[in-house]
Amino acid sequence: MCKAAARISTVWEIFVQPTSDTQTTTSSQPVTRVFVFTGLILTMIMAALDQSIVSTALPTIVSDLGGLAHISWIVTAFMLTSTIATPMYGKLSDMFGRRPLLAFSIGAFLFASLLCGVAQSMWQLVFFRGLQGIGAGGLMTLSQTVIGDIVPPQQRGRYQGLFTGAFAVSSVTGPFLGGVLTSSFSWRWVFLVNLPVGLLAFALIMLGLPAGRAGRKPQIDYLGAALLSVATAGFLLLFNSIGTTLSWTSPLAGLLFAVSFLFLVMFIRQERRAPEPLVSLDLLRILDFSVCVAATGIMSFAMMGSMIFLPLYYQLVLGETPEVSGLMMLPQVGTMMISSVLGGYVSSKTQRYELLLVIGVGIEFTGLSLIAFCAHHGAPALFFLLSLGALGIGMGIGMPNATVLIQNSVPGNRLGIATAMMSFIRSLGGSLGVALSGGVMALTLQKNLSNLPEKIDIAAFLEKGMAAIKTVSPEVHTEVTEAYKGAISASLSVSSSFMFLAFLMILGLMIRQGRKR
Repeated sequence: MCKAAARISTVWEIFVQPTSDTQTTTSSQPVTRVFVFTGLILTMIMAALDQSIVSTALPTIVSDLGGLAHISWIVTAFMLTSTIATPMYGKLSDMFGRRPLLAFSIGAFLFASLLCGVAQSMWQLVFFRGLQGIGAGGLMTLSQTVIGDIVPPQQRGRYQGLFTGAFAVSSVTGPFLGGVLTSSFSWRWVFLVNLPVGLLAFALIMLGLPAGRAGRKPQIDYLGAALLSVATAGFLLLFNSIGTTLSWTSPLAGLLFAVSFLFLVMFIRQERRAPEPLVSLDLLRILDFSVCVAATGIMSFAMMGSMIFLPLYYQLVLGETPEVSGLMMLPQVGTMMISSVLGGYVSSKTQRYELLLVIGVGIEFTGLSLIAFCAHHGAPALFFLLSLGALGIGMGIGMPNATVLIQNSVPGNRLGIATAMMSFIRSLGGSLGVALSGGVMALTLQKNLSNLPEKIDIAAFLEKGMAAIKTVSPEVHTEVTEAYKGAISASLSVSSSFMFLAFLMILGLMIRQGRKR
């Protein structure tokens, strides 16, 4: 009992007593850490939930608002703006302090969540999701930065572990919660549920975290951010438009690609000469770093491009409810949580990071290929669950070891920049993956529907999805369902191909490292 009381006392002291670091970087007002940490955990939960809770609501959103052909923009708009905003929050918080940037981030996220909840059209929702991403870009980044500010170095690992646990739990419950809210209330509550959580987080952080003092005033690469935004948005627009409003051979598609590529070249040139660039291109000269970062970007490209459309398959093809489709995603995250702990233990004991990464990505490729195979052949739900479990095992082994390899490949004084660049490329890869998979799905669906013997309103099915399927006769319903099955399985096959490319890159790196030894 005495030992337990002592532990509780120690933890409480860690929470409420300011450290020397805190005292030198903030005002004289003490930091009430129990408030701050609780608020930061809540912001982490909000950010994690919004990456997974929307997926099970997408079919219902399409039925209500229309725009199936543009469904991937609900996700890509959020990921695009959050990806671009993430590095900016770090620099601006150095200039103006963490507290005002956190207040802006939470406030922008909540205001945009409210707008998403009252959206009346697909493009309104896409626009509001873009605004939501601007706020979300600071939630995770600033939360972890504040922990570094107010917690002593010897305690930071423990606190960051709690953040990781909160992120994992939120990812597990997100799809199921999205399904429950959609079926029991409305898809709008997928966004409105952020309001009470966010307001509580805002109050706790503002109560406990002092204003602090701004640090140095770095030069912000606004031009680089603008060039990257235009280039990325152009590529996303191109991939999303293929199969709906553009064809691969249309002059407009070629023009859009050329303009996007030009802005990408201009961005690279700007980053080479910027005093404080958004992306440190000189790190790409380190071969191990560049290969691992590229591989993680491709892995994110493949994963996000596949996972966003699985709930759509479950509901449109298998006829499952939103709740069940959310539950069917749990094996992936559950096995990922277990394998990440075991994989971390094995890697710390053996330090065979390259081998474990190859094994992890190989299992990811196998799991993703099995999912594409199941989708193509209309396999029962059990086979999907087993394949998702395998995919989760691969992710749990691969993701942590990829991070370790990237961090070990750079000098210690570049560790923060390298990790930030990895996160940036991973987010960018995920955004492009969703866009390309959405374009492939729309293109294949349009082709499949046009080949049906009975003439149907293709535009209606591209617009309304599940709602349009319910209006046709049983005979046509079966044919249309087959068309959707082929379209979604095609997008999953594309994702599997990209995962195989990442596997080859990591395998080549392991062979090279073996020769060096």
